[in-house]
Amino acid sequence: MAESTFTFRVDEDLKAAFAEVAKAQDRTAAQFLRVLMREAVERDQAVRDHDAWFRSEVEQAIREADDPNTAWIPHEEVMAKWEARIAELRQRTSDDAA
Repeated sequence: MAESTFTFRVDEDLKAAFAEVAKAQDRTAAQFLRVLMREAVERDQAVRDHDAWFRSEVEQAIREADDPNTAWIPHEEVMAKWEARIAELRQRTSDDAA
């Protein structure tokens, strides 16, 4: 991979403190900067990948919701089933405790 120089200005105290942090990790400031730059790029890509995945999931959900063949279950029916399931689990827990 071709390399290039990255030049920028930084406060002298920050530069010295950064060099100490790099030294404490047994690296030069340049090596440590490369690590930080790679991590920033990887973090940004992970955020972009997650955003693309999430948007895709939302779009799929919207398509499914708009599909006239989608079977809808009334809220009351779902709640009744879950309340029965919760009661069953509570009963089982109290039977196991006895």
